[in-house]
Amino acid sequence: MARVPDLGRSGEGWVALQSLLIGAIIACSFAGVSWPQSVQGACVVVGLVIAAAGAVEFVSGIAALGRSLTPLPRPGPDATFRGGGALRFARHPIYGGVLLLAFGGSLAGVPLGLAPTAALAVVFDLKARREEGWLDERYPEYADYRRRTRRRFIPGVY
Repeated sequence: MARVPDLGRSGEGWVALQSLLIGAIIACSFAGVSWPQSVQGACVVVGLVIAAAGAVEFVSGIAALGRSLTPLPRPGPDATFRGGGALRFARHPIYGGVLLLAFGGSLAGVPLGLAPTAALAVVFDLKARREEGWLDERYPEYADYRRRTRRRFIPGVY
C-alpha cells in the first residue's frame, strides 16, 4: 500500500478533514430528509443503540489515553504509550466511537448523514494508518501491541 501522507508536521490536515466531515454530518440534520414511515421506528431504535455504544466507546477511549490524548495523529512530546482500558480492545477507540455515533445518529434520523459518515470512515482509516506509523517510530512496544490488538476501531468488528 502507498504511504499515507502526513498532511502537516503533526497531521493537522487530518484533523481539518475530519472536522469538515463531522460538520457535514451535523449539517445534514438540517436538510429535512427522513426515513420512510415504514422503517423509521426501527431505524430510530437501532440507531440510538448504536450511537449509545459509540458514546461509551468514545468516552472510554478518552479515559484510556488520559494525558496522552491529542486530536493530532502524531503523539505529543509528553505522551506515553498507553495500551490499557478501552485500548485493549481497539487501537483507536475514539475514532470508532465517533464513527458509531455518526452512523447511529444518521440511522436514527438523518439518512443524508450516511454519505459523510462513510467518507469519515475513510479519513479515519487513513489517519489511523499515518498515526500508527508515527507510533511505531516512537514506541518500540507498539508493534507487539498492534499484533495483540487486532481491531482498529470497533471491538469485535473492525
